[in-house]
Amino acid sequence: MPPEKPESKKLLSVIVPAYHQEKTIVRDLQRIESVLGQIRLRYEIICVVDGNVDQTYVRAKKAASKTIKVVGYSVNRGKGHAVRYGMKSAKGDYIAFIDAGMELNPNGLSMILEHLEWYKADIVVGSKRHPVSKVHYPLIRRITSWGYQMLVRLLFGINVTDTQVGLKIFRKEVLQKTLPRLLVKQYAFDVEMLAVAHHLGFKKIYEAPVEIKYNFKDLTHASTLKSIYYMLWDTLAVFYRLKIRHYYDGA
Repeated sequence: MPPEKPESKKLLSVIVPAYHQEKTIVRDLQRIESVLGQIRLRYEIICVVDGNVDQTYVRAKKAASKTIKVVGYSVNRGKGHAVRYGMKSAKGDYIAFIDAGMELNPNGLSMILEHLEWYKADIVVGSKRHPVSKVHYPLIRRITSWGYQMLVRLLFGINVTDTQVGLKIFRKEVLQKTLPRLLVKQYAFDVEMLAVAHHLGFKKIYEAPVEIKYNFKDLTHASTLKSIYYMLWDTLAVFYRLKIRHYYDGA
């Protein structure tokens, strides 16, 4: 375990949503902690196991410590639900989340933290399209991703080039106002978080580079089409609630 940092007053909370990650979850948490051990802030890691479908929770518990908390629930409810579940119990001045599964290099956590403080940002998102990012994925995925981001910019006016990477950081006050309003549990929860925060006046949203090694072996053509369909459906639902019903305006 990295040494304690009593000189640091601020606390960073990192939420790690995990689903079907029994093979990698212990290494994931250890890699994340090795990165956080090098930053100047105190930290806590909250691993949220999204459904009791395999041995992910049992194995994650083996990595639990003073700085790593493992929580979960029996029924799978979606990544968005898992992230919000962890954020509600987070104590940090800054609250981040990063996907489990070893695809995202956890060094990106220190990068988004530096960007948040340097730019005095409200939110910093990891971006595949940042000029310094290291990402390799198929051309068809690049095209569909680009098209989706153009739709998001058109609908919500958020000036970022990538909303979907599973690495983001928020100031605590942003989430205090945003979280109670959110509804999306799965496909477009990232967009809902950013769109609602932007709508509430938190417009200082910046991008930071990431390093990703995607694993597409488990994705079938049918599952990809299904994901695209539900992503679009959730996104349009967010637009309807935000721009037409004004649902998110309520206290």
